[in-house]
Amino acid sequence: MTLPVVKEFLQQHPDCQLVFLSRDRFKPLFEDIPNLTFHGVDLKKQYKGVIGLFLLAIQLKGYNFDAVADLHNVLRTKIIRKFLGLFIGQFSMLDKARKDRKRLLAHQIHEPLKPMTERYADVFRKLGFALELSHQLPENPTEKEHAVGIAPFAMYPGKMYPLQQMQSVALKLAENGIKVYLFGSKDENIQLKEWTKLSKNIFSVAGKYDLKQEIELIQKLKIMISMDSANMHLASVAGTRCISIWGNTHPFMGFLGYGQSMQDVIQDESMEERPTSVYGKEPKNAPPRDFFKNISPEFIVEKVLAAL
Repeated sequence: MTLPVVKEFLQQHPDCQLVFLSRDRFKPLFEDIPNLTFHGVDLKKQYKGVIGLFLLAIQLKGYNFDAVADLHNVLRTKIIRKFLGLFIGQFSMLDKARKDRKRLLAHQIHEPLKPMTERYADVFRKLGFALELSHQLPENPTEKEHAVGIAPFAMYPGKMYPLQQMQSVALKLAENGIKVYLFGSKDENIQLKEWTKLSKNIFSVAGKYDLKQEIELIQKLKIMISMDSANMHLASVAGTRCISIWGNTHPFMGFLGYGQSMQDVIQDESMEERPTSVYGKEPKNAPPRDFFKNISPEFIVEKVLAAL
């Protein structure tokens, strides 16, 4: 979600140089961005523990930063900030609005919080930079296939539409002459391969492409169907419209994909207990709930067909 903010920041401040620190696997997302250097790390092996983070801070010192923008503000980045404070004086960090999130979870309020992308932009604003976000999908000149992508998985069960019902969505779209691409991990491909046997119009690409190739494929889609998951945000990066399905989380938390529309959100508005989680993980003592019982495959298919 930081990517569109970083891109628009550099477009509005072409005289600035950014060094973006993140995990190695995200490097393809940040290639070919003018004035940006991606510094990839393996935090499990190369920079493990406090000593590893100190060594990383020493290495980062070589860039001679004027300031540090912490877009994550978790324990690890707080430690890195502490070490970098020995060399650098100006810092700004993400405000996660924990109090407002708790109020939303407690149903004391039911209104949209500030989008996370605006919170990322605030980090740069606190450093003295003007930044106006467009909240538009990036231009996507790629020639489109008559195709829809489906990313049926999510990290937590409360965020994931039942697979049997999503299989029905895929089949109904395929029966309408639409090519359907299934997205997932290498391990999930075993399950998704069974779906491809239902129709010659259903294809699994799970685990077959690297991140860059996956984004290139998403660019060719007319619509992406995703949970509240990484694939929704990859659709935003690719400039592709995404119909997102939400369970125990809620777009009011501020995590709707950049440039995506609330009109393309599918959720059960009648469930007054939603949201029950910020990111999707439920407490151990949480009562079992079916967040998708009132969302039929037919409703999702109708939504997709209307958008094509």
